[in-house]
Amino acid sequence: MSEQKRPLVLLRPVPGDTVIHRLWAGTKLIGVVALAVLMVLYPGWIPIAMITALLAVAIGLARVPRGALPSIPGWIWLLILLGGVTAAFAGGTPIVTLGGLELELGGLLKFLRVTAVSIVLLGMGLLVSWTTNVAEIAPAVSTLGRPLRWLRLPVDDWAATVALSLRAFPMLIDEFRILYAARRLRPRELPEGRRERMKAQVSDLIDLLAATVTVSLRRADEMGDAITARGGAGQLSAHPSRLHTADVVALIVLALVCGVAGYIEGFTFLATT
Repeated sequence: MSEQKRPLVLLRPVPGDTVIHRLWAGTKLIGVVALAVLMVLYPGWIPIAMITALLAVAIGLARVPRGALPSIPGWIWLLILLGGVTAAFAGGTPIVTLGGLELELGGLLKFLRVTAVSIVLLGMGLLVSWTTNVAEIAPAVSTLGRPLRWLRLPVDDWAATVALSLRAFPMLIDEFRILYAARRLRPRELPEGRRERMKAQVSDLIDLLAATVTVSLRRADEMGDAITARGGAGQLSAHPSRLHTADVVALIVLALVCGVAGYIEGFTFLATT
């Protein structure tokens, strides 16, 4: 029997009481933004390797089980292979001579670098999702955006919007899966002809989207009633949040990694960009 595929689970924390779980949500958001900016400014192999090592250590400290990792569909590997072959035709330095044949690997290396950056960014997002309660995100966003209040910007409303979006996302995914499963269980006649089959598929898609919109509106109405009963949107971001000793240590490590990686990539002969 083939191994059952594990779906991608987002915005649902893995139970645990590790040092990564106990970090303030704002620290994790600062880390993700800082590392993302670093890879945008210096997308070299050394920064990518250092950030990957830091991410691996964080995942190990968080004790994320292998079962939390999603199964990668085969078509994704096929797309990566196709993209690598296509990028290889772009050529460029470095040039490798193999049996009298010169191979230009510049395009392939750039594609691999972009793919590695994308995987690392996805890994950082998954780590935050696995180790952070959704209820902690809004207070963290509100605290980090506190300087913007001097400009009379609605920081609390933004934080509440982020919190509601994060809460609604996994719920809507579950609703969509239930609707899709129910749709597949319905008996239906197999249309004859290619044109009729296409019409049936379009009709099924429209019905599924209409049901999804209806469920989304119903859930939004229920969440609005719950927010009103709890005193308004401001209560979503009113939970106190602040730095602790572990957060200070994490930010120091983050600053060291960013500083060393940026210096190596920008001011030494080891630069790869």
